[in-house]
Amino acid sequence: MMKLHRTAGEIMGYLEAFEGSRPALNASDILIVRGMSRKRIGSDNMGEELDRLLEHLDATEIDLFSDEGAALIGLMDEQIRSCVEVGTETDIGGIHRLKESLEDMNFAVEYRLFTTGDTGLFVVLYRDRSGVGPCFVEVVVSDIGE
Repeated sequence: MMKLHRTAGEIMGYLEAFEGSRPALNASDILIVRGMSRKRIGSDNMGEELDRLLEHLDATEIDLFSDEGAALIGLMDEQIRSCVEVGTETDIGGIHRLKESLEDMNFAVEYRLFTTGDTGLFVVLYRDRSGVGPCFVEVVVSDIGE
């Protein structure tokens, strides 16, 4: 569990979102943390920021719609379901629908799925397209036990 906290802390620290961040789910094999970045991350460069984070962590990006991506999302979903009741089936398209719903509310959204060692990571950045307000950060850190 400490490994998950360390990894989430490193990500939130890198994105300057540690202060005020809070866990949305804190279990032995999965951790979800939400916060607001103090970095000036514009909606047009959130993808670049995630690419730099990937480099910083020396992580490997996983295509969300590949078999490997579906397996990792499935594992994360299973870990979440072991802690809380979820009223729907596992659906990789749910991430795309979430992105569309945020975009419908005038948010720009970028996300990346990646692994580093035996840890799976899903990081989402979103902010109002107008540039008003902070860039929100959500991080899912999963023990994938390779």
